[in-house]
Amino acid sequence: MITAFTYNHLPFKMHKLTRLNNVFWIVTLLFFIQSCQSPRQEKNEPDAATMRENLLGANAILLDAEDQEIRDFISRHGWEMKETGSGLRYMIYHEGDGEKARKDQIAVFHYSLRLITGDLVYSSQESGMAEFRLGQGGVESGLEEGFKLLRVGDKARFILPSHLAHGVPGDGAKIPRRATLIYDIELAELK
Repeated sequence: MITAFTYNHLPFKMHKLTRLNNVFWIVTLLFFIQSCQSPRQEKNEPDAATMRENLLGANAILLDAEDQEIRDFISRHGWEMKETGSGLRYMIYHEGDGEKARKDQIAVFHYSLRLITGDLVYSSQESGMAEFRLGQGGVESGLEEGFKLLRVGDKARFILPSHLAHGVPGDGAKIPRRATLIYDIELAELK
Protein backbone atom coordinates (compact mmCIF):
# COMPACT_ATOMS: atom_id res chain seq x y z
CA MET A 1 0.00 0.00 0.00
CA ILE A 2 1.27 3.47 -0.94
CA THR A 3 0.89 6.15 1.64
CA ALA A 4 1.28 9.89 1.30
CA PHE A 5 4.76 11.13 2.04
CA THR A 6 4.97 13.10 5.25
CA TYR A 7 7.78 14.44 7.37
CA ASN A 8 6.74 11.99 10.04
CA HIS A 9 8.29 9.12 8.13
CA LEU A 10 11.71 10.75 7.97
CA PRO A 11 14.28 10.33 10.68
CA PHE A 12 14.45 13.28 13.09
CA LYS A 13 17.60 14.86 11.60
CA MET A 14 16.32 14.57 8.04
CA HIS A 15 12.98 16.05 9.09
CA LYS A 16 14.71 19.18 10.52
CA LEU A 17 17.01 19.46 7.50
CA THR A 18 14.13 19.45 5.03
CA ARG A 19 12.34 22.19 6.94
CA LEU A 20 15.52 24.26 7.04
CA ASN A 21 16.03 23.64 3.37
CA ASN A 22 12.49 24.83 2.60
CA VAL A 23 12.93 27.92 4.78
CA PHE A 24 16.24 28.65 3.06
CA TRP A 25 14.65 28.48 -0.38
CA ILE A 26 11.70 30.60 0.66
CA VAL A 27 13.98 33.27 2.14
CA THR A 28 16.22 33.14 -0.95
CA LEU A 29 13.20 33.49 -3.23
CA LEU A 30 11.83 36.43 -1.22
CA PHE A 31 15.25 38.12 -1.27
CA PHE A 32 15.50 37.61 -5.03
CA ILE A 33 12.03 39.05 -5.62
CA GLN A 34 12.82 42.02 -3.38
CA SER A 35 16.13 42.74 -5.13
CA CYS A 36 14.54 42.59 -8.59
CA GLN A 37 12.10 45.39 -7.89
CA SER A 38 12.99 48.65 -9.62
CA PRO A 39 14.39 51.46 -7.48
CA ARG A 40 11.51 53.73 -8.56
CA GLN A 41 8.99 51.53 -6.81
CA GLU A 42 11.01 51.64 -3.61
CA LYS A 43 11.46 55.42 -3.50
CA ASN A 44 7.77 56.32 -3.47
CA GLU A 45 8.31 59.04 -6.10
CA PRO A 46 5.64 61.74 -6.29
CA ASP A 47 2.89 61.29 -8.82
CA ALA A 48 2.38 63.61 -11.80
CA ALA A 49 -0.08 65.86 -9.95
CA THR A 50 2.37 66.42 -7.08
CA MET A 51 5.20 67.15 -9.50
CA ARG A 52 2.98 69.64 -11.37
CA GLU A 53 2.09 71.39 -8.10
CA ASN A 54 5.78 71.60 -7.16
CA LEU A 55 6.70 73.08 -10.55
CA LEU A 56 3.87 75.60 -10.38
CA GLY A 57 5.01 76.63 -6.91
CA ALA A 58 8.59 77.06 -8.09
CA ASN A 59 7.43 79.13 -11.08
CA ALA A 60 5.32 81.35 -8.81
CA ILE A 61 8.38 82.02 -6.65
CA LEU A 62 10.48 82.89 -9.72
CA LEU A 63 7.75 85.18 -11.12
CA ASP A 64 7.39 86.97 -7.77
CA ALA A 65 11.15 87.49 -7.55
CA GLU A 66 11.31 88.86 -11.10
CA ASP A 67 8.32 91.13 -10.44
CA GLN A 68 10.02 92.53 -7.34
CA GLU A 69 13.23 93.12 -9.32
CA ILE A 70 11.23 95.06 -11.94
CA ARG A 71 9.44 97.16 -9.29
CA ASP A 72 12.76 97.97 -7.62
CA PHE A 73 14.30 98.90 -10.99
CA ILE A 74 11.41 101.24 -11.88
CA SER A 75 11.59 102.83 -8.43
CA ARG A 76 15.38 103.41 -8.68
CA HIS A 77 14.90 105.18 -12.03
CA GLY A 78 11.86 107.16 -10.87
CA TRP A 79 9.80 106.11 -13.87
CA GLU A 80 6.02 106.49 -13.89
CA MET A 81 4.93 103.29 -15.57
CA LYS A 82 1.58 101.57 -16.01
CA GLU A 83 1.09 97.83 -15.83
CA THR A 84 -1.17 95.63 -17.94
CA GLY A 85 -2.83 92.46 -16.65
CA SER A 86 -0.12 90.32 -18.24
CA GLY A 87 2.70 92.07 -16.37
CA LEU A 88 3.91 94.38 -19.18
CA ARG A 89 5.08 97.74 -17.81
CA TYR A 90 4.92 100.69 -20.17
CA MET A 91 5.19 104.45 -20.39
CA ILE A 92 4.62 106.69 -23.37
CA TYR A 93 7.07 109.54 -22.84
CA HIS A 94 6.41 111.35 -26.13
CA GLU A 95 2.95 111.34 -27.68
CA GLY A 96 2.61 111.28 -31.43
CA ASP A 97 -0.38 112.47 -33.40
CA GLY A 98 -0.66 109.65 -35.95
CA GLU A 99 -3.10 106.80 -36.25
CA LYS A 100 -3.42 104.13 -33.57
CA ALA A 101 -1.83 100.74 -34.26
CA ARG A 102 -4.27 97.98 -35.25
CA LYS A 103 -4.12 94.28 -36.02
CA ASP A 104 -2.80 93.30 -39.46
CA GLN A 105 -0.93 96.59 -39.93
CA ILE A 106 2.81 96.53 -40.39
CA ALA A 107 4.57 98.53 -37.66
CA VAL A 108 7.85 100.16 -38.68
CA PHE A 109 9.91 101.38 -35.73
CA HIS A 110 13.20 102.47 -34.22
CA TYR A 111 14.22 100.61 -31.08
CA SER A 112 16.87 99.87 -28.53
CA LEU A 113 16.72 96.71 -26.47
CA ARG A 114 18.48 96.40 -23.12
CA LEU A 115 18.62 93.86 -20.37
CA ILE A 116 17.50 94.96 -16.92
CA THR A 117 21.21 95.14 -16.08
CA GLY A 118 21.47 98.05 -18.55
CA ASP A 119 23.45 96.13 -21.16
CA LEU A 120 22.49 97.06 -24.73
CA VAL A 121 21.57 93.92 -26.64
CA TYR A 122 20.14 95.07 -29.99
CA SER A 123 19.24 98.42 -31.57
CA SER A 124 17.97 99.86 -34.83
CA GLN A 125 21.09 102.06 -34.96
CA GLU A 126 23.07 98.86 -35.60
CA SER A 127 20.58 96.88 -37.67
CA GLY A 128 18.26 99.48 -39.18
CA MET A 129 14.58 100.05 -38.51
CA ALA A 130 12.53 96.97 -37.69
CA GLU A 131 9.05 95.97 -38.74
CA PHE A 132 6.49 93.29 -38.09
CA ARG A 133 2.82 92.63 -38.80
CA LEU A 134 0.64 93.21 -35.75
CA GLY A 135 -1.35 90.17 -34.65
CA GLN A 136 0.78 87.64 -36.54
CA GLY A 137 3.38 86.83 -33.87
CA GLY A 138 7.01 86.72 -34.82
CA VAL A 139 8.00 89.05 -31.96
CA GLU A 140 7.86 88.80 -28.19
CA SER A 141 4.28 88.69 -26.92
CA GLY A 142 4.98 91.66 -24.62
CA LEU A 143 6.22 93.75 -27.54
CA GLU A 144 3.14 92.89 -29.58
CA GLU A 145 0.93 93.83 -26.62
CA GLY A 146 2.78 97.12 -26.18
CA PHE A 147 2.41 98.17 -29.80
CA LYS A 148 -1.37 97.97 -29.50
CA LEU A 149 -1.09 100.91 -27.06
CA LEU A 150 0.78 103.18 -29.51
CA ARG A 151 0.08 105.77 -32.19
CA VAL A 152 2.41 106.76 -35.00
CA GLY A 153 4.98 109.17 -33.56
CA ASP A 154 4.77 107.79 -30.01
CA LYS A 155 7.97 107.11 -28.11
CA ALA A 156 7.52 104.52 -25.41
CA ARG A 157 9.39 102.32 -22.99
CA PHE A 158 8.29 98.75 -22.36
CA ILE A 159 9.56 96.43 -19.64
CA LEU A 160 8.88 92.83 -20.57
CA PRO A 161 9.15 90.20 -17.84
CA SER A 162 10.75 87.02 -19.12
CA HIS A 163 7.40 85.25 -19.65
CA LEU A 164 6.44 88.01 -22.15
CA ALA A 165 9.88 88.01 -23.77
CA HIS A 166 12.07 84.99 -24.62
CA GLY A 167 11.25 82.99 -21.49
CA VAL A 168 13.45 80.28 -20.06
CA PRO A 169 15.70 79.65 -23.10
CA GLY A 170 16.56 83.24 -24.09
CA ASP A 171 17.14 83.88 -27.79
CA GLY A 172 20.18 81.63 -28.16
CA ALA A 173 22.39 84.60 -29.03
CA LYS A 174 22.57 87.74 -26.87
CA ILE A 175 19.54 87.41 -24.61
CA PRO A 176 20.19 85.10 -21.67
CA ARG A 177 17.77 82.70 -20.03
CA ARG A 178 14.83 84.19 -18.09
CA ALA A 179 15.87 87.75 -19.05
CA THR A 180 13.74 90.82 -18.33
CA LEU A 181 13.89 93.12 -21.37
CA ILE A 182 13.57 96.89 -21.69
CA TYR A 183 12.54 98.29 -25.06
CA ASP A 184 12.67 101.93 -26.06
CA ILE A 185 10.46 102.28 -29.11
CA GLU A 186 9.56 105.00 -31.59
CA LEU A 187 6.67 104.00 -33.84
CA ALA A 188 7.61 105.64 -37.14
CA GLU A 189 4.99 104.27 -39.52
CA LEU A 190 2.05 101.92 -39.96
CA LYS A 191 1.51 100.30 -43.36
